[in-house]
Amino acid sequence: MTGWELALLYIAWLIRGGSPGPATLALASTGMARGRKAALALAMGILVGSGAWAIAAAAGFSAAMVANAWLADSLRIIGVLYILWLAFKSIRSALRPGAPTMAAAMPAKPAKAFLGGLMLHVTNPKAILSCGAVYAVAVPPGAGVAELAGMGLFLFSGSIIVFVGYALMFSTEAAMRRYMRARRWFEAAFGVLFGGATIAILSARV
Repeated sequence: MTGWELALLYIAWLIRGGSPGPATLALASTGMARGRKAALALAMGILVGSGAWAIAAAAGFSAAMVANAWLADSLRIIGVLYILWLAFKSIRSALRPGAPTMAAAMPAKPAKAFLGGLMLHVTNPKAILSCGAVYAVAVPPGAGVAELAGMGLFLFSGSIIVFVGYALMFSTEAAMRRYMRARRWFEAAFGVLFGGATIAILSARV
């Protein structure tokens, strides 16, 4: 691919990663409610999941999922159940009366937030299919390990920009103050959006 083609591919990858979805919703709610440490831990979990899918796509697992639809369907069901749990926690928090508290779908402890981010990303079959599609377009047939690794690192750098950027952006003091002033509205909105994400995942086709 030429330099211009790679630049366009990179921009498309950034837009895809930054578009509204379960990962970005989780980062927004966690950053505002839990703070920077939890948001960054969540982002690290998402990035580890993203890296794992990139390696799996390079190894040909995405092609196996296309050939065996039950693999993608199984992941989709697991992902939907997990996101529905996040939606339930957000709605439950929104319905809880009293003064605003630091509530969010993701836990506050960094280790648990990391595992939550990892779970969120590895149960999303779109992640590996997106990587597989890029490899199919950008990497020539018969490419060696070095070319596959180079493309994987190229895409992974974009994921770092998006997910760490969201974690930092939504965990600012201004964002947290806005969250505290309208905590129940934010939680209700995130619950509805998480629920909408399950519909998008269920309607997706390999």
